[in-house]
Amino acid sequence: MSLDLGLEFKQSQQLVLTPQLQQAIRLLQLSRSELIEAVREELMSNPLLEETSELTSTEAHTESLEEVRAREAREASPEVEGDGEITAQTQDQIDWESYFENYNSPMPQTPRLNDDELPNVEATLSRGQTLFDHLLWQIQVSGYSPQEQRVALEIIGNLNEDGYLADVSLKEIAQELDQDEEYVEEVLELVQHLDPVGVGARNLQECLLIQAQFCELGAIVCDILSQHFNHWIKKNYAQIARSMGIELDEVLEASRLISQLDPKPGRIFSGEEPHYITPDIYIRKIDGEYRAVFNDDGMPHLKISNFYRATLSNQGQSDVKKYVQEKLNAASFMIRSLQQRQQTIVRVAECIIELQRDFLDHGVEALKPMILRDVAERTHTHESTISRVTTNKYVHTPQGIFELKFFFNSGVVGESGEDMASRAVQNKIKQLIDHEQPSHPLSDQKLTEILETEGIHIARRTVAKYREALKIPSSSQRKRMF
Repeated sequence: MSLDLGLEFKQSQQLVLTPQLQQAIRLLQLSRSELIEAVREELMSNPLLEETSELTSTEAHTESLEEVRAREAREASPEVEGDGEITAQTQDQIDWESYFENYNSPMPQTPRLNDDELPNVEATLSRGQTLFDHLLWQIQVSGYSPQEQRVALEIIGNLNEDGYLADVSLKEIAQELDQDEEYVEEVLELVQHLDPVGVGARNLQECLLIQAQFCELGAIVCDILSQHFNHWIKKNYAQIARSMGIELDEVLEASRLISQLDPKPGRIFSGEEPHYITPDIYIRKIDGEYRAVFNDDGMPHLKISNFYRATLSNQGQSDVKKYVQEKLNAASFMIRSLQQRQQTIVRVAECIIELQRDFLDHGVEALKPMILRDVAERTHTHESTISRVTTNKYVHTPQGIFELKFFFNSGVVGESGEDMASRAVQNKIKQLIDHEQPSHPLSDQKLTEILETEGIHIARRTVAKYREALKIPSSSQRKRMF
């Protein structure tokens, strides 16, 4: 066996993601709040980036969207290839001296809306009182002994967000505090009658029974909850009436009272704060035509600092100049990536205007099927780019605020033979269920038959799938006798 040395030429293709391209892709898929945070971090790490003052509302409105695009085309911009890949210019191809001389407007400004056109802010974010805080205050002013307070604090510290003691047993609490289990249960009964009543229950049955006894709803209600709870859950009212030897109307009245109790007494103290959505783009009807207007309110507007001009001019080939050139490349690419992201969102919104005009005029029932390929072909970008740019991005339309992904859905055959958007069919199913008789809810088969009469050809299993997607229970679970 011999070993030989030699040269071998091999041709291959591979996809290489440069750091700049990785950054551009990452910026595309960031939500509005995440993008603002990313830009802030870049401002902190790159000394060549500065935040410039925003245009006033009047100045912003003096420039039309077409003028903005014409100006953007005149400004230096990277080449875009294929599915949105950006080819960065090398340092040797860029005349930085000339760049500083001519560069005085960083991020292009798009028309902005007046304050009275923006969605109203109904409330400000603030920290509300938690369930633990509410119960702790009651324990402190209820005359509990020190030992009772100690056990009660351990109990309320183990409640879940719905107010249930579900993740730990009384035996475990007793062992933790070195107390008798019977004593812990006595303190638990005290806690269960604090406000809100039923908090500290170990299951739904106990929670409702505590509330029924506290509100004195009567013996029939308490008997149903304590002895016939499984039948009540399944709405077997006739079976309950036979077992208890009472009239069906009495069972129905008791069930009506039970339905008014709170199955999750702790939810009103949920620690979750409301999240307000700020749309990335607005679709407004102006002079009978819909227009897409990018929302740049609150977005940092970047420019490159002129302070470093002297550094590039006077330092020759020093390390300082090399560092500045590297940061200048990064800053320039950051600005251009943000511009491309903004332009892509605007182009997607314009495709929505073109393809979903009926939705903008009439609502969800007029929504048409639309897939990623439809938008990709019109914007000359790859489907993956459209998918990224529509994730966690929101548009404000005359019909409300929607995620851009909302408009992408498959179709079913409609009455005229044309495809009908699946979301429109879901909306139709929801409307039918909203108007059904509670005592005779519509089954999936009945919904299928009704849709068939309206020219919507769809299978029963598809109706069931859409109903479950809407988080609507089955007809047997929706049935109400009172």
